[in-house]
Amino acid sequence: MVMTDSTDPAAPLVALDARALIVRTPCGDGSMVWRVWGAGEPVVLLHGGFGSWNHWVRNIDALAAAGYRVIAADMPGQGDSDDPPFPYDADNLAAIVADGIRQLTTESEQVRLVCFSFGGVIGSVAAALLGERVKSFTGVGAAGFGKRGRVTEDMTRITPDMPRNEQDAAYRRNMAILMVADPANVDDLAMLIQRSNSERNRIRSRPISLTDKLSVTLPSIKGRINLIWGDRDVTAIGYFEPRHEMVRALQPDAQITMLDGVGHWVQYEDAPRFNETLLRFLAAD
Repeated sequence: MVMTDSTDPAAPLVALDARALIVRTPCGDGSMVWRVWGAGEPVVLLHGGFGSWNHWVRNIDALAAAGYRVIAADMPGQGDSDDPPFPYDADNLAAIVADGIRQLTTESEQVRLVCFSFGGVIGSVAAALLGERVKSFTGVGAAGFGKRGRVTEDMTRITPDMPRNEQDAAYRRNMAILMVADPANVDDLAMLIQRSNSERNRIRSRPISLTDKLSVTLPSIKGRINLIWGDRDVTAIGYFEPRHEMVRALQPDAQITMLDGVGHWVQYEDAPRFNETLLRFLAAD
């Protein structure tokens, strides 16, 4: 048993990691790292840009407790996974992810994909590649719709030569701009996650997120399409309705929910409401 200090902001991550089954699948000359919890029908979690499996730290236990086998990726070139071969584009990254999902599940299993931000782009292409093996695709603050709010102009570029206190201030400010609605929700755990992920990132995800790749891929997804947003998600404010209309034109029964008072990282900022919503969506697939 791994003992953790409850006052340590890393404690939830350490405890989850200690209970995970680590599985590796091919990624370029190395491997892609996946963590697995629980048993049952598979739910695959794909994180956002400059991220890793820890984007889901407040959601994994709720999914496992509901009887799902939770499979959380560190996508190629991010987190603990090795670098993919060039070019670093959505199609190549998604092919690696889709191959990994095939190896982690059986042919008789249908997979529920839950994809945050940049993960929505990669997940949509992976879903198209997997075809009938995808039971549902749930975009969470999903990128890849093309037009989006211009938020990065106000963010601070963090460089290795900056003093640690200046880096921390910049991380906190950037997260308050991009990730959450209430700056008070940038807590010590959020800061730890952001710094750890950013320092390990080797993929420029933002150019991929700014494309319309998800929009053009959605018609190829065989499973049900779901969307969950925070209504104060700065990446999507002003564009919610056109996106919803597009999805409902494809699937009139698509499940779409906006959580009020919540920002982009909706599954962290309001985990209880997000978990309830996601579990309801998955049960209806």
